[in-house]
Amino acid sequence: MNQPANPQRRRALQAAAALLLTMPEARSAPAGLITRPVPRSGERLPAIGLGTYDTFNIPRDRLAQTELQAVLRRFIELGGQVVDSSPMYGHAETAVGVLTAALDARKSLFLATKVWISGRSEGIRQMEESMRLLQTKTIDLMQVHNLLDLKTHLPVLRDWKKSGRIRYLGITHYHAGAHAELEKLVKTGDFDFVQFNYSLDEPEAEARLLPACADSGTATLINRPFSQAGLFSKVRGKALPPWCADLDCSSWAQFFLKWIISHPAVTCAIPGTRRVSHIEDNMAACMGRLPDAALRKRMADYLSAM
Repeated sequence: MNQPANPQRRRALQAAAALLLTMPEARSAPAGLITRPVPRSGERLPAIGLGTYDTFNIPRDRLAQTELQAVLRRFIELGGQVVDSSPMYGHAETAVGVLTAALDARKSLFLATKVWISGRSEGIRQMEESMRLLQTKTIDLMQVHNLLDLKTHLPVLRDWKKSGRIRYLGITHYHAGAHAELEKLVKTGDFDFVQFNYSLDEPEAEARLLPACADSGTATLINRPFSQAGLFSKVRGKALPPWCADLDCSSWAQFFLKWIISHPAVTCAIPGTRRVSHIEDNMAACMGRLPDAALRKRMADYLSAM
């Protein structure tokens, strides 16, 4: 006797088929760049992206006084694709849109942003404004920021995904207190991506949330990879351990990022920066060897002992 189809599996297969129709042509990437597949589609993304919280909150008329255009150009040159923003990040969406247009780089980028407001019509208005500011007709990933009014926005996001206005839909939060709710939601299979905090200083997602993402086939974006610079405070003035050479690791930023992206359920970490030297350092973590489970533990123990 035929067994009834699993509804969650059926939805996942239908979503994957729809995404294949909207998937862009494969973007070029440097040889050796570490990439990860989006479980629902197989599309591969570099394991290091670019966050824009605070760093891209620059008014349009002051952008020329910053390194941000050079940062975005260098990010793309090094194979970067994922750029994550939000209406709550001040001028960040405008800055991303202006700089992307100036570099004629839209086809090179995977643009992610968020809806962060209550109400159906207000959410639609905000998402359409994000498209205008980002200067794009399609958002690669639209996320419900901090789960705000999720039940209201989810039907709209599903409709927009079907019509091609967005390619993936997701949810986000930024602290461990929300991990239980995120876990419950990803287990429904309704979301392509989930974004949350995870780092050597905030490893709580390892307990249940990351395994739930792996089991449900949900891609992950990792925010606060440096624990809002708190990790750098711990290691200021201290040299890397010599065994970091086994990781092709030459800086503390690479140490922190390689630890994150070596977790098998991590799709992409999104550190923010406004410096070209920092984007080069961050993207170097997306090359070379990654730690295995034993070495990841050694890295965590080493930092804890400081």
